[in-house]
Amino acid sequence: MRPEERVAIHGWGSYVPRYRLPMSEIVRIWGWPEHQPVALNVKEKAVAGPDEDSLTMGYEAARNALARARVAPSKIGAVFFGTESKPYAVKPSATVIADALGITPKTMASDLEFACRAASEAMRASIGMIAGGLVEYSLVIGSDTAQANPGDVLEFTASSGAAAFVLGPRDGGVAYFEGSYTYVTDTPDFWRRSLQPYPLHGEGFTGEPAYFHHIVSAVRGLMEELGLKPDDFDYAIFHQPNGKFPLRVGKMLGFPKEKILPGLVTPFIGNTYNASALLGLTRVLDQAKPGQRILLAPFGSGAGADAYSIVVTDKIEEARGLAPAFDDYLARSKKIDYAVYSRSRGILRVIK
Repeated sequence: MRPEERVAIHGWGSYVPRYRLPMSEIVRIWGWPEHQPVALNVKEKAVAGPDEDSLTMGYEAARNALARARVAPSKIGAVFFGTESKPYAVKPSATVIADALGITPKTMASDLEFACRAASEAMRASIGMIAGGLVEYSLVIGSDTAQANPGDVLEFTASSGAAAFVLGPRDGGVAYFEGSYTYVTDTPDFWRRSLQPYPLHGEGFTGEPAYFHHIVSAVRGLMEELGLKPDDFDYAIFHQPNGKFPLRVGKMLGFPKEKILPGLVTPFIGNTYNASALLGLTRVLDQAKPGQRILLAPFGSGAGADAYSIVVTDKIEEARGLAPAFDDYLARSKKIDYAVYSRSRGILRVIK
């Protein structure tokens, strides 16, 4: 038995802010061509409110995951918080969430960074710790708030949201892991230096040598190790920097569009960075049936990609109604204009 096969997801949770900025507002303010949002396949994006940050959103998602897992907080032996927009430069967010959920003090807690892949990195680390018997359960959180230089093309997609998962032993889990594979190189396609307010990116360089190369390599490596092919999967979820890349990389790997669309959330809420692919997984778990197999392939600039094969169990039905589904948050929306967005995200600064 592979180490991954000893580990399962016991609970999942999502959180998407209520505020939504239509792409037409960015076009109107900055003079972009009207076809730009169409080219990115994004209609609107979720925006954290003025009283929200990656920490508060991560807490909401984690609370939903714990509700579905029905695991006592005292059994959570590790809490990992993956983000690239944490509210403190020096102070862990994982400890705040762990304390608020009643998990402390007998637990490990750490914030992780790897661009959009940090939460997936936490998932792989958790699998190893659970399979090795170091902890019984682990809480993995991916959460980010919109960060983009005003007027930059990144502003169309950079959005806010959070996803969380309780991982534990295979017995009693709603979906167990079959295997995992990671592919990492030093490919600087997206970065932000210390004290810079917004990240920079390598334009088209973020595509072929970064996103596509790493995801394709990770997924092919996983399928080769497990002896699987695209036809063996019922769902395929890829990192979603926009609404076009996941469909394109899926085609490159031989996955039909029908297997990708159920987990494709970016067209409705934008790119939530560390929560991007993981929110797609929460949406798929909201609807998947026992026995179905899910491919999950997160990506992080800099650059690296993971690939997981996940099989749904008959415990999935019992957990669904214990917390809000992703589509519940999707329906709970309030349109805002660019002025409210600017104020909410601190783009407008008052000098006193």
